Amino acid sequence: MLWLLTLHIAALLIWAAGLVYLPLLIAGTRRDSLDLGGAPTNADSIARWLFTRMASPAAAVAIVAGSAVFLINGTTDLWLMAKLSLVTLLVVAHALGGFLVIRLEAGKSVVSASYTLLASVLLLLAAILWLVLAKPVWGWS
Repeated sequence: MLWLLTLHIAALLIWAAGLVYLPLLIAGTRRDSLDLGGAPTNADSIARWLFTRMASPAAAVAIVAGSAVFLINGTTDLWLMAKLSLVTLLVVAHALGGFLVIRLEAGKSVVSASYTLLASVLLLLAAILWLVLAKPVWGWS
């Protein structure tokens, strides 16, 4: 059981780091440094590599291991349901990060959207961390 929790936390750290760094990487990419003249490949940009090879697999492992942890423990507290709702929003933010990578590679300006995504990810991560550490009791447990 402890190894599963360790796997969950390690994958979550990698996923969170990827979600924080991805918008910064996208915002910092200069238009003139992109070579979009030729046919695109699956490894056109570092942002795509980060998204597909690091953040997405880490997200899958974190979600599967985290689900296994609470299923094995049988936890059904309200704070956990709130945390899972926030994790769902984090998955939506993850998908939006992938959308921004696609728009970046198409030559679109995505700087303001990147900063909005970064702020959203940081707020979600802070709220999830608070829920996990505080485990507040709300009405029903």
